[in-house]
Amino acid sequence: MTNEFKLPDVGEGLTEAEIVAWRVKEGDVVAVNDVVVEIETAKSVVELPSPYAGQVLALLAAEGDTVEVGTPIIRIGEPGAAPVPATPAAPAGPPATEVIDTNIPPEGNVTLVGYGPKQRALKRRARKAAPDELAAVVVPGPVAPDPDRPARTLAKPLVRRLARDLGVDLTALVPTGPKGTVSKEDVLAAAGGAAPIAPTGPVAPVAPVAADPAGRETREPIKGVRKNMAAAMVSSAFTAPHVTEWVTIDATATVELVARLKERREFAGVKVSPLLVVARACLLALRRAPLLNSTWDQAAQEVVVKNYVNLGIAAATPRGLVVPNVKDAHALSLVELARALEALTATAREGRTQPAELAGGSFTITNVGVFGVDGGTPIINPGESAILCLGAIKPQPWVVGDQVVPRQVMTLSLSFDHRHIDGATGSQFLADVADLVNDPATALLF
Repeated sequence: MTNEFKLPDVGEGLTEAEIVAWRVKEGDVVAVNDVVVEIETAKSVVELPSPYAGQVLALLAAEGDTVEVGTPIIRIGEPGAAPVPATPAAPAGPPATEVIDTNIPPEGNVTLVGYGPKQRALKRRARKAAPDELAAVVVPGPVAPDPDRPARTLAKPLVRRLARDLGVDLTALVPTGPKGTVSKEDVLAAAGGAAPIAPTGPVAPVAPVAADPAGRETREPIKGVRKNMAAAMVSSAFTAPHVTEWVTIDATATVELVARLKERREFAGVKVSPLLVVARACLLALRRAPLLNSTWDQAAQEVVVKNYVNLGIAAATPRGLVVPNVKDAHALSLVELARALEALTATAREGRTQPAELAGGSFTITNVGVFGVDGGTPIINPGESAILCLGAIKPQPWVVGDQVVPRQVMTLSLSFDHRHIDGATGSQFLADVADLVNDPATALLF
C-alpha cells in the first residue's frame, strides 16, 4: 500500500510553493511528523512533516521546482514495497482520470491546512519534461493548412493544462516564452481576449538567448518571498498616500539605559539594544495616538482602530524582506518584550518565520541604523497605517545649555497613511517617541 503526500496550503490561501530542499531520499524510512521537505511560499520557508509512516518510494518533485497546492510531491509506502511506475508523458488529448484517496492522515494526527480525508477526481500528473524534451511535447489542436507553419506548439505541461481549463487553443498563439514556448502569460492573455494571434503565414523562429561567456550578468527569478515583497511594496506605495516626518534627537539617555539593563539579572542571557527601548516607546506612544495602530478598510469604507498592538519588526533575509510581528506586544513586560524580539529576529535570520507570524501586524518598526544609515522614508506595511524607521546612533556635537558637547544622536523617520492620519496626529506620535528616547524616565507619564 502506498500513499501520496500532496502539497498542502500552509496558510492564507497560498496557491503554490517552491521545493527548497528534500530532507529525505528514496529508500529512507520515515515516521509520522518527520520533516521530509522544506518549501518556500510567498511568505516564508516552511518545513513540512510527513502525515504517513513508511518507506520513501519516490520524490515526485525536484528541488527548485514550483508546484501547485494539491500536487503530489512524495510517495510513501510500506518498507520494501516496490515503487509505483512513473506515469509516462501524456499523449495528445485529455489524460485519464481516476479517484485517488491520497491524503488521509493517520487517526488522531494533527494535520496542516490542506490535508483531509476528502476524495475527489484527480488528473494523473504527467512526468515533468526536461528542457531538451520540450521539442517532443505535442499540443493537440487544429493545425493551420499553411505547410510552412510548424505543426507543433511548445508548452510545458502546466501551461497545457491551464490552456485546456480555459479553453484556449495553443496553436493560435504567438509564443513569447523561452525557446519559443507558450508561456502562462500568453494563455492568460488569450483567455482575456488580449493575446497576440499567430499570423497565417510562416512564423519566424525565435532566436535563442545568447549566453554571456564573460559572466558579466546574472539573472535570478523573482519568486517566493521576494516576489511577495515586491507586490506588497508596490501595492502600499500606490494605494496609501505616504507622509514622512523626521526628528533628530539626543539618545544618550537611551544608550546609558541599555548599558544598565544589560547588567541586571532579569536580562541575563537576553539581548538588550536601543531597539528594545524604542519599541517600548512606540507601544506607550500608541496609547495617545491609536490611529497609527489602525487599518483602512477600503471595501467597508471604515477605519479599524485596534485595541491591541501586534508589533512588526522588518527583517532583511537572503530571500527578501519579511515583517514578522510580536503578538499582543502591548501586554508584555520589558523583559518579555526583549525575549520576544530576540526570538523573532533570530527566526527571521534563519529563514524559519512561519506564515502565522507574518499575519496580523498592526504597527511596524524598521531599523536601518544597524547598517550605519541615518534615516529613510519607509513604506508602510500593507494592512497597517504607519511605520517607524530607526537611524544609526552616532556620537555628534550637540548643544546642551550654552555648550557644544559630544552626544549620542539618532534620527527617527515616521511614514503614515495620510488618508486618515493628519499631520498633527502623526507629529504628536513622533514627538512622544522622541521624548521617550531622549528621556526614558518620561515613561512614568504614560
